[in-house]
Amino acid sequence: MNLTFFDQFMSPQILGIPLAILALLTPSIIFLALDNRWLTNRLLTLQTWTINTYTKQLMLPLNKAGHKWSIILTSLMTMLLMTNLLGLLPYTFTPTTQLSMNMGLAIPMWLATVLTGLRNQPTTSLGHLLPEGTPTPLIPALIIIETISLFIRPLALGVRLTANLTAGHLLIQLISTATLALLPMMAALSLLTAIVLLLLMILELAVAMIQAYVFVLLLCLYLQENT
Repeated sequence: MNLTFFDQFMSPQILGIPLAILALLTPSIIFLALDNRWLTNRLLTLQTWTINTYTKQLMLPLNKAGHKWSIILTSLMTMLLMTNLLGLLPYTFTPTTQLSMNMGLAIPMWLATVLTGLRNQPTTSLGHLLPEGTPTPLIPALIIIETISLFIRPLALGVRLTANLTAGHLLIQLISTATLALLPMMAALSLLTAIVLLLLMILELAVAMIQAYVFVLLLCLYLQENT
């Protein structure tokens, strides 16, 4: 029974071919493409306004040099947001519950911010490893601690996203199973459990959006230190 609870996190396959790529491409089908008409429809206008709004929010902590990253950060935010939300639908697969995928997103992006800082402002970037005014005897220990914390950042990014989504999906699975199991025996308790499940679904919708925003926002903060 424990295995069936975690089956939802296994990458689906057909004839031995993983369908994770299809799950990642699905969100792009939902978004409408701009056309040459003078007037756009309401859905396209809402979509454009939403993307512009959270792009401005992401770019707030960055200076002008960091605004070059707006396209890739906005695209990453859009992909994570839609993948997380679509993963809440029944009979779907959420690629962002896979630690390998999240680490594959976190490590290159984090490494790009670090290399950008070392190329453009090496002194300032290396200066983050040693806080100003540190006593001389503590300098070696603090450099080691700050270096470790620097290399833990991509791990924290990937694990945070994976753990939050995995925990939420597992709770939904457990409570929905309990609701169906209690229905023939205790209908009142089953109804109460169904209400809890509804509240949990609302919470998971918020978590899906917040975790996508937090992932990209932390990358923006890392980029701010290196631009």
